[in-house]
Amino acid sequence: MRCLKSFERIVARDLDRQTAEIRILIVVVNRFNALGTAAIIRVA
Repeated sequence: MRCLKSFERIVARDLDRQTAEIRILIVVVNRFNALGTAAIIRVA
């Protein structure tokens, strides 16, 4: 939940739209985390 605090507040007023908005924010945060994670490749 603390990751969502870095975004602005939820704009939608309807509960279904709020749920969709939160899910979109979670996808965005997960994507940024995936981009920032180093890929570990075994060499030997």
